[in-house]
Amino acid sequence: MSYLWVFIGGGLGSAARLAVSEMVARRVGDGFPWGTLAVNLTGSLAIGFIATIAAPDNHWLAGSGARHFIMLGLLGGYTTFSSFSLHTLDFMRAGDWARAGGNVISSVLLCLAGAWLGHILAGAVNHPN
Repeated sequence: MSYLWVFIGGGLGSAARLAVSEMVARRVGDGFPWGTLAVNLTGSLAIGFIATIAAPDNHWLAGSGARHFIMLGLLGGYTTFSSFSLHTLDFMRAGDWARAGGNVISSVLLCLAGAWLGHILAGAVNHPN
């Protein structure tokens, strides 16, 4: 049954990735992969939040099926690390080292910050005192 939940979540996550990425590209342009960065950042924030709030020692218990659906399926389909890698490689092959470096640095730092922020937010929800 876990495979079915991952499959369903993956499809939903992939559709959400397309919607967010296109929305961001329409608003800020597509000269830099802002849509991919936005997806990876929000996905990192979400996975940090879910991993913390649904951990066995916190008060919001989620069974393995729910965790598989959300973390492996939905967020696995949503985040786009492979797209990030391809964008970076394309910049490097074109000799655009500034954009390649900017994409790597901003993606790594912002997505780590997103995961950390998700963790902090979930901790605040779990322990509101």
